[in-house]
Amino acid sequence: MLDVRRLRLLRELALRGTIAAVARALSFSPSAVSQQLSVLEREAGVPLLERTGRRVCLTPAGQNLARHAEVILRHLEQAAGELVDARHGLAGPLRIGTFPTAARAILPAALTVLAREHPALEPMVSEIDPAGVADALRAGDLDLALIHDYDFVPRPAEPGLATRPLFGEPVYLASAAPVTASGGQAITACADLPWIAAIPGTACHTMTVRACQAAGFTPRVRHHIDEFATVLALVAAGQGVALVPRLGAVDPPPGVVLTRLPIRRRTMTAHRAGADAHPAVATVTAALRTAVPAGFET
Repeated sequence: MLDVRRLRLLRELALRGTIAAVARALSFSPSAVSQQLSVLEREAGVPLLERTGRRVCLTPAGQNLARHAEVILRHLEQAAGELVDARHGLAGPLRIGTFPTAARAILPAALTVLAREHPALEPMVSEIDPAGVADALRAGDLDLALIHDYDFVPRPAEPGLATRPLFGEPVYLASAAPVTASGGQAITACADLPWIAAIPGTACHTMTVRACQAAGFTPRVRHHIDEFATVLALVAAGQGVALVPRLGAVDPPPGVVLTRLPIRRRTMTAHRAGADAHPAVATVTAALRTAVPAGFET
C-alpha cells in the first residue's frame, strides 16, 4: 500500500525539482525526504527516481505516480470536507494567510461575522507574503489564503491549488505635487523623479518597475518599503513618488496627491485543490466576500 504522506513528497519533488527544495518547503531535513522517497520506491516496486551525482529526477514511472498523487490529494481534501458536518460541524482551527492591506481592511469584519455565526470555529490569521502562500498551503501550514496579482504581474497557476476571485481595485500614483498628465501618461511625467518601491522580489516591486518600463523608462528607486502607510509618509515628505493600490491609500497623509491609473490589483482566495466544498473553507470565503468594502469590484 502506498503511503499518502510519501506521495505528497513525490508530488512536491515533481513541482520543485530538488530534494533540498522539498525539504525547505515542508520543514524536513533533506536526508529525511530522501529516506521517505526510498521507502516509497520499495512500496511501488519500481524505480521512481534517477540519481545523477547530487541531483535526482523522476523516472517515467515516478512522473506517472506524481500525477496520480495530485488526483489522490485532491480527493482527500474533498473527503475531509464531506466529513466535517458528520463529525462535529464547523469547529476547530482554520488557518488563514493574508497580506497586510487585506488584513487591515477585510479580515476584522469577516472575523466578526464568523465569531457571531460560528463561535466554535477558530480562525487563525497569519501575515504572509503572497509569494510564500503556495508552499504554505501545500505543506498544510495554511488552509486558506488571500493573495493578489497586478496587471503587469499576473500570478501563474500553482499545481495543487485553486483560486477564486474576491475583488479588484485601481492603482494610484502617489505624489507630493499634482501631476499634470492623467492616466498612463502620469507615470511618464514622473520619469525624472526618485521612486519608492516595495522590496525587490515582491509582486508590488515588480509591478512598479514594469509599469515604469511600459511608460518608457526604468525607475530610479531611492527607497524600498513594503508598508503602504510608510510609503505614503515618505511621499508626503518629498522623498519620491510611488504606485499604491486603493486599499493601501485609504487614509493618505496631508500633502499626498493620488492620481488614478489604468492599472488594477486583483485579490483572490486560494486553497488546496479539492477543498472548494469544505464547509469551513466555504464559510470563511463567504464571510470574506461580505467584508469587501463598498465600492470595490467583486
